[in-house]
Amino acid sequence: MSDDTKDVKDEVEQSPLHEDAATIAGETDVPVGAITGESALEQKEAKREREASTGKYAFLVGAGILLSRIVGLIRQRVFAYYFGASDAKDVFDAAFRIPNFLQNVFGEGALSASFIPVYANLLARARHEESGRVASAVLTLLALVTSVLVLIGIIATPVLIDLIAPGFPPDKQQITIRLVRILFPGAGLLVLSAWCLGVLNSHRRFFLSYTAPVIWNIAIIAGLVFYGGRVGQYDLALIAGWASVVGSALQFLVQLPTVLKLIHHLRPVFDFTSEAVRTVLKNFMPVFVSRGVVQISAYIDSLLASFLGTGAVGALGYTQSLYTLPVSLFGMSVSAAELPAMSSALGNQQEVEQQLRKRLDAGLRQIAFFIVPSSMAFLALGDVITGALYQTGKFDRGATFYVWSILAGSAVGLLASTLGRLYSSTYYALHDTRRPLVFAIVRVILTTVLGYLFALPLPRALGVDPKWGAAGLTASAGIAGWVEFLLLRRTLNRRIGQTGLPFAFTVKLWAAAATGAAVGWGLKLLIGVRHPIPVAALVLGAYGLVYFGITTLLGIPEARTVVRRITRIVLRK
Repeated sequence: MSDDTKDVKDEVEQSPLHEDAATIAGETDVPVGAITGESALEQKEAKREREASTGKYAFLVGAGILLSRIVGLIRQRVFAYYFGASDAKDVFDAAFRIPNFLQNVFGEGALSASFIPVYANLLARARHEESGRVASAVLTLLALVTSVLVLIGIIATPVLIDLIAPGFPPDKQQITIRLVRILFPGAGLLVLSAWCLGVLNSHRRFFLSYTAPVIWNIAIIAGLVFYGGRVGQYDLALIAGWASVVGSALQFLVQLPTVLKLIHHLRPVFDFTSEAVRTVLKNFMPVFVSRGVVQISAYIDSLLASFLGTGAVGALGYTQSLYTLPVSLFGMSVSAAELPAMSSALGNQQEVEQQLRKRLDAGLRQIAFFIVPSSMAFLALGDVITGALYQTGKFDRGATFYVWSILAGSAVGLLASTLGRLYSSTYYALHDTRRPLVFAIVRVILTTVLGYLFALPLPRALGVDPKWGAAGLTASAGIAGWVEFLLLRRTLNRRIGQTGLPFAFTVKLWAAAATGAAVGWGLKLLIGVRHPIPVAALVLGAYGLVYFGITTLLGIPEARTVVRRITRIVLRK
């Protein structure tokens, strides 16, 4: 056995997933109920909960995300109406990236990956008192650290602006500084909201946790609609910032009552002696750094875009809203549903590995079935999508084509990024946060080098307008995303056995998507220039019908499942 293999084996055997596994899995003569105090019915229900299919909970996550994203796209459309691709939109997007860093690093990413595996595993073993104490300790520490960082962030804002938007002229920088200071407290509240998400997800209450951002979006929309047209664009951007803070508080408060019902005796507590708490903290730091370096990549994109002229930073923001829609709906939904389920896997080493492979492969197929057509649509029909969502008010047809070019670049790595999320979740379920960190660093280094080359020197070499370098930023990130995904898959396969998408399955998906795109493109040319919304309804509708039709005829199980569900809904009506 090689040293690397031995290290991997030792890590698996020492993982909390295997703690007391012999007794819990029934390898001894001691009944599980005798240890946990559960009745036979409770044991049966707990087992059924652990073995629930990927689809059930992924659907709840996806439904919540879909509702939230729909309202989020409405928010972006309102932004497009009042701001277009203007300096004020550049300012808001650049300002929002700084406190958003705090939310992403401390919140949903690092907290979920470190807290959920430990908390969900305690729940699976019916150690409810300990799980409540862990949740209380994590909340206490999180609130303290976040408060300090928010204060530091507000004070250090001028320095941060020089780091992320050095290409902004002085007047844009001053407005950005004011806006960042407004947004920072809201980011702190969103970190606490992410703690609620971790608790709710561990208890399989997915829908509430992922629909809570709806109220945040509504608060911003309300502020824009009420003051839009009454004040200047810069003042409206500041108002949107205050509305964001109010929405952040509401997003936290709407989840809190349910969380209080799930956690008994929630109270402030500093507990660093508990092994479970120490495990959360130990796992948090690598994920914190991992999420941090990924966020740094986004900031580098923003920094480079600030040199590409008016509208580049804002166009990246519009693109991000479209790009993250399928990532959230079909990547995050499956990954979020699988993290607590994988973390609850019980048994010996071989049994846990078998469960992980089964769940991982099923999740990969579900993700790919929806992400492949999304990538093709971004590449071939991105103007139709962008026009339907954003082309209004100050957002004209020229802005639509500009955002499409950036969106087409993002299609390069869409599949790799979403599949990589599920592989990372599997690592986190095994309490291995080191390897995803290493691969995230590799990804960021590649993104930085390629992003600079594609965004700045390449447009000059080709003799095109520098603003088109924004498309190079997203394309370079996609290439780096594929490298990260391949590294994640290769190392995890060495650890738990062969996983991945069957080649024939992947070819069928791409063939169906390409055929659908050809039909949609032809229909778009036939229709000509019309209002973007009916054009999108016809073109994208035809694209979807062709894709689902071909995949169903090819015998793709995921397609038949979707068609069967749609048929049931129609027949019920």
